[in-house]
Amino acid sequence: MATKHDLVIVESPSKAKTIGKYLGPGYEVIASMGHVRDLPKSKMGVDIDNGFEPDYQPIKGKEDVISDLKKAAKKSGNVYLATDPDREGEAISWHLKELLGIPDEKTYRVTFNEITKNVVTEAIASPRAIDQKLVDAQQARRILDRIVGYKLSPVLWKNIRRGLSAGRVQSVATRLVLEREKEIQAFEPQEYWSIEAELERVRPNLGSFKAQFYGRDKKIELHSQEEAEAVAAAVSQGSYSVSKVKRQEKRRQPAPPFTTSTLQQEASRKLNMTPARTMSIAQQLYEGVDIDGEGTVGLITYMRTDSLRLSEEALAAAKDFILQRYGSSYYPTETRRFKAKGNAQDAHEAIRPSDVRLVPDEIKKSLTAEQYKLYKLIWSRFLACQMANALYDSLSIEVENSGYTFRASHSSLKFSGFTAVYEEGKDENEDEKTSPLPDLKEGEPLVGRNIVKDQHFTQPPARYSEASLIRAMEEKGIGRPSTYAPTIATILNREYVVKEGKALKPTPLSEVVVLLLERHFQDIVDTTFTAKMEAQLDQVEEGTIDWRQMLSEFYNSFDRELQDAAAPLTQEKESGDYRIRPEISQEICPQCGRNLVVKSGRFGRFLACPGWPDCDFTMPLVIEMPGKCPKCGGRLLKRTGKGKESKKQYVYYCCEHRNNKEKNPCDFWTWDVPVKDTCPVCGDTMFKKAGRGAKKAYCINEKCANFTPEEKRGGWRKPQPKAEEGQETQTAEQPAEKKAAAKKTTAKKPAAKKTTAAKKTAAKKPAAKKTAAAKKTTTKKTTTKKTAAKKAENA
Repeated sequence: MATKHDLVIVESPSKAKTIGKYLGPGYEVIASMGHVRDLPKSKMGVDIDNGFEPDYQPIKGKEDVISDLKKAAKKSGNVYLATDPDREGEAISWHLKELLGIPDEKTYRVTFNEITKNVVTEAIASPRAIDQKLVDAQQARRILDRIVGYKLSPVLWKNIRRGLSAGRVQSVATRLVLEREKEIQAFEPQEYWSIEAELERVRPNLGSFKAQFYGRDKKIELHSQEEAEAVAAAVSQGSYSVSKVKRQEKRRQPAPPFTTSTLQQEASRKLNMTPARTMSIAQQLYEGVDIDGEGTVGLITYMRTDSLRLSEEALAAAKDFILQRYGSSYYPTETRRFKAKGNAQDAHEAIRPSDVRLVPDEIKKSLTAEQYKLYKLIWSRFLACQMANALYDSLSIEVENSGYTFRASHSSLKFSGFTAVYEEGKDENEDEKTSPLPDLKEGEPLVGRNIVKDQHFTQPPARYSEASLIRAMEEKGIGRPSTYAPTIATILNREYVVKEGKALKPTPLSEVVVLLLERHFQDIVDTTFTAKMEAQLDQVEEGTIDWRQMLSEFYNSFDRELQDAAAPLTQEKESGDYRIRPEISQEICPQCGRNLVVKSGRFGRFLACPGWPDCDFTMPLVIEMPGKCPKCGGRLLKRTGKGKESKKQYVYYCCEHRNNKEKNPCDFWTWDVPVKDTCPVCGDTMFKKAGRGAKKAYCINEKCANFTPEEKRGGWRKPQPKAEEGQETQTAEQPAEKKAAAKKTTAKKPAAKKTTAAKKTAAKKPAAKKTAAAKKTTTKKTTTKKTAAKKAENA
């Protein structure tokens, strides 16, 4: 029986609120607000010569929190440490016990995989002691990262520039992005050709279709126009006939429930959330949200996991829900159970809703927009993983002509199964959808209506996105679920990597940092070594190796590398090996004609003239979009502006020659997003409506047969942005003649006359005299406006 003096310590106030509601008045639940002590920031804080003894100190700014916790622990009976159920959470509990001086006999450790009433009460009823092996594994990770950071960062400061950092995981992640960029730069496109035959049945109006050239018995690659012309000439002299018709039913299985990495990847693809934002919202859902009619409820299980395991209670609840809502045909013959990969720790369940009966749409009003979207993603994925397979009717046809084979295929959905709830996203664009095929029979003759030959070139590998980088890190064993999001945030904040759209691009700074590390500290940027260190940390957790021994073995070789690198680094620095090359843009300085270069400042990256201090021109970073200007063929750029009244920032797209001082500037601009596809009829760049989700591309060329009018494009039209430098703005959809007509209409409109009463009121109102202070303020404002106007003019 718990007394009213029992104390429960958690990390956050929201978690304290949820757990306090379940435990009732017999317990006092207090939040520690995260970590309470750590290694000091002002020094390394690790005594290497004394067995890597850490010097933990209370975190500055937490004095009041620590004082309150000490008072509460002193007057309480038992103390339950209920921090998160992972290594870091175990270490926080250990630090709380040590810092607050709680005796062993009154210290209890409890963990919650999900924060529901049953789980919380059961955990309090069956506590355990602090797991020292988990604490040691976290200590080893913390000390290891501190040694690498505090020993290696000064090397970068001395030889490259101050403010840089190196890390056991972040440096490897940076190297992955850099190596992918080198692959792209070294890539040599290879030409190849495709042939498409437009076929129809002998009797007209019985069905036509398109078939792709395959080869003969084996696939033939066409590498030149001559090879494609030879095939086209041969089949034009022959006749087509159906050689093979294959009908089959295909099954598609659902994706497993979310782990930390797959959740971050899918949220990036579908919701455009960064990994850090995804984990922040997931933490809110785990700790508890106020739901109308339910109170504070923890909506999902613990979100840092690499396991695919699901509890029997969750499986049973999912089965009941599916049978009740969708029917028996949507539930598989056997309950689905998923196995994690071999290197998974499998400490917790997969990420799932704590109660599948809390349907996202039914509790939407109680959630923020981001909470709703992420909860719906988790809920849908969990429910789908327990549903029946989707069934497709697949039809494949082979057509022969002159010994060559053409193939066509089509699949149609027969039974939706799990796709009624959820379909997994993809990093790349999906294959083009095929049209239905006619009901053909083997041996049936066909008529060839046209042969289309297309030239193609192989494409380089795509740059990493946040989602694909996380997947690569997981596959290579770099880091653990809790480290993916902070690692990517670090390399972005340090400007080793920048984002262009969703793609991650390395900067010149990352090139010299990785070059230095590869020359002298190969282990730090080696994926195999980093994965090996993660495996050793797992062994510390299992108790098979001692954490101090692991650190000693690492430091002995690392210290030798530090000493060996000192002399060569001095020589390499003097020879300019680590000089950061300027990142030259294609933009030309309007004042002196030099190419602008990319610089970094307090507010991020921008373009500046390299002729400073002689030339001080700067402008915002230019983001080039795919495609070409439909008016003059120039580059299309992404621009931002601010509203006149709301001051909110908006985005639009314009020609590179808009608002410049050339003789023939181009005035094209649009709200719609340029895409890489060109119109199949006129060849102009196509556009799509802005916003999340899949949008259909369309042609805006009014003279094209494929032109899509504004009213058929979807979305809504924003007001026109204010013209810069007094230049008249004009969209592709609004020709100059229409604008001229609109101007005449506006000019004819007479100005409204003031009423007599209004005139008298205006006459009676005396002019306010300006004080000296007001005059100074006005002068300052005028100067600021002039400066801002000058900057806008330059931009």
